[in-house]
Amino acid sequence: MSEQITPVTDYFLELDALKLVNRRSYITGGERVENSAEHSWHLAMACWSLARTLKLELSEEKLLKLALVHDLGEIDAGDTFLYSSKRDTAHTAERACVKRLAAHPGNAISDLATLWEEQETGDSIEAKLLKAVDRLLPFLLNITNDGRTWRELAVKKSQVVQAHAFIENDFPELHLWMHSKIQMATKNGWLEDD
Repeated sequence: MSEQITPVTDYFLELDALKLVNRRSYITGGERVENSAEHSWHLAMACWSLARTLKLELSEEKLLKLALVHDLGEIDAGDTFLYSSKRDTAHTAERACVKRLAAHPGNAISDLATLWEEQETGDSIEAKLLKAVDRLLPFLLNITNDGRTWRELAVKKSQVVQAHAFIENDFPELHLWMHSKIQMATKNGWLEDD
């Protein structure tokens, strides 16, 4: 029996590598940047809570699974900053990593790659909420930290507006809140007005 456990623990160590992937967003208080594993947990909790706040009819189980797998591809690919010019090709390396993890002998989650693909390209209510909240959280951290990442990387107001425009269709109240914060951040000089 113990020989069955070794591949499983090896797989757990593969997953642990997500903690080594640093993002660009600073945690509340600005002490350090968050890592992708922390972000995935934060995303799962935020999605769960917001789904109930908005009284959405969806599968919480599916939503949480999508949140947990959504950044697994970053183990090999690293995190791609939202405003990076390389963002359009990041999914290729991420998809290859997820396929590698799905085929790992210690993985018992048969639908791992399918779930990852759903969060990446799906249009279910769960995938839509996940995508909106995935944009909301780093946005919120920027607001909380006086636009620190935006200021460090000279992010423009138009970039932020464009990156979050899709939220208006499915979650207008969330988009309206974000829009008001974009105006405030621009007024405060955290975003470059263009």
